Amino acid sequence: MNCLRHAALAMILFGLSEAAIAEDKHQTEAAPLAEPAQTQPETASKPVQMVRTLQLMQDQIAIGSTEAHLGQRGLLTILDARFMDLEPEIWLTGKNVQAAIAFVLSGGNPQILRKLLEMGNPPLPLEHRSFVEGTLAYVEGREEEAKSKLMSLDLEALPPMLSAQLALVQSALLVRTDATKSSELLDFVRLQAPGTLLEEGALRRQVFVASQTEDMTKFLALTSNYLRRYRHSVYAGNFRQRLASALTRIDFGRDPALFKGVVEVLNDLEPEVRRELYLLAARSSVEHGYTKSAQLLAEKAQELSGGDTASAIRAKLYRAAAMIVSIETIGTAVADLESIDASSLRDGDLVLLRSALAMAGHIRQAPGARMAESENKQPLKSTQAVATVAQDVPKQAPEQLKVLSKTRDTLNRIDKLIKNQASTVQ
Repeated sequence: MNCLRHAALAMILFGLSEAAIAEDKHQTEAAPLAEPAQTQPETASKPVQMVRTLQLMQDQIAIGSTEAHLGQRGLLTILDARFMDLEPEIWLTGKNVQAAIAFVLSGGNPQILRKLLEMGNPPLPLEHRSFVEGTLAYVEGREEEAKSKLMSLDLEALPPMLSAQLALVQSALLVRTDATKSSELLDFVRLQAPGTLLEEGALRRQVFVASQTEDMTKFLALTSNYLRRYRHSVYAGNFRQRLASALTRIDFGRDPALFKGVVEVLNDLEPEVRRELYLLAARSSVEHGYTKSAQLLAEKAQELSGGDTASAIRAKLYRAAAMIVSIETIGTAVADLESIDASSLRDGDLVLLRSALAMAGHIRQAPGARMAESENKQPLKSTQAVATVAQDVPKQAPEQLKVLSKTRDTLNRIDKLIKNQASTVQ
């Protein structure tokens, strides 16, 4: 019901603008000829008006309007039908063709682009055909064809919003082969379309491009920018989850100063949001084998737990799970793990608790570990411990160690998720 109500409101506003245009046109035709006046601004065509209506609603999504998010689907349904009902002659004008492209890149049904390509009387002007074909190829997932038709287009020759949309597309097409150029295109988007969903999407994506290229200075600056300006975006929750994944790419044990920078950036968030982000990142760091990172992140989460018992238990679990790989701290880690009430854990964390205790047992039984304990040698490195345990673990217990042994596979899946986003803004 809310979806329909907000879509209807948008269309009422759109309808009023059409009525105003019609009334103005009628008055102009009925009025007697007068002295030449100043040139009136050109009235926007129907396709342009419809795209503006949609983009205005989407800009509200960027600043956190759930009502706009709900209304978007209904509005798209209405606009899909209106675009398809337009007369063929209207597509002889370049700005109307560009509006159709912008509509599809904003989430509209690509059937309008197929209609344009199939027009025979009159046919779609040749100069617009490549842009239409490339856009259709992009939204349908035909990446190579999209590259061949869209990468050569001049961004500066297009209206600002459409040039920003195209730059976002070009960035997505290049991110796997040229991350630096991809990031430059995202800079262009943010300059062309400030305060819009396009900027929000570009900034959200650019944060993870920076993490892929290990440009940590830019990563921190972009993250801070996003959290200050779009922390209430409808897509901010998704951003925080992916940020937690990005943080697991960083071994803070090797760069304590970088961890300090991350903490400063995250201070822009509410305490409960920071706590959850630290917990997500701590758990993922355990899975990736970044034990020092996991400890640092879990300790920060612990500081923010306050009276939240569940969060405090999770922080304790993740910190202890990271500490079991060192003979120096394994005793404390096991004591912490054994003190956790298993009934208070969610299924995934319960598996982690059992796996960590099993791992601790196998590490203590490993020859190198026994020797280190008996001779008070330096702690085993995590890779040494895991390698030793991997040889000694019985084959019938693979699931028990799954949580602690999946490292690079998980990271590769995260990379694939970041690189293969098909949507231009989501």
